[in-house]
Amino acid sequence: VLVVESGGGLVQAGGSLRLSCAASGRTDSIYAMAWFRTAPGNDREFVAAIGWNIPTTYFADSVKGRFTISRDDAKNTVYLQMNSLKPEDTAVYYCAADRIIQASWAEYAYWGQGTQVTVSS
Repeated sequence: VLVVESGGGLVQAGGSLRLSCAASGRTDSIYAMAWFRTAPGNDREFVAAIGWNIPTTYFADSVKGRFTISRDDAKNTVYLQMNSLKPEDTAVYYCAADRIIQASWAEYAYWGQGTQVTVSS
């Protein structure tokens, strides 16, 4: 399974960005995708996850009410809509895929290369 993120960039505080995560290859075993982020000097942090075998979404407290996650079945693509962005959202955002929503980032089998999001104050 190949996972590819896109949509990062530079935005001012209060602005919005939409990240995309496209899965290809043997996607018949993929029923969950998640977003994580890593800021300089910080550990990898969970952001949001979506499962579609049993429809479920999860969000980190730090992004609840500002970020949404959705999926386009036809395109095998998951989107992370990020609104009201803050400078502390600056990080490299990674997409991960697996059979189910995993308890930690280390358990996800497939990863993208990451996309940089920079929020200026």
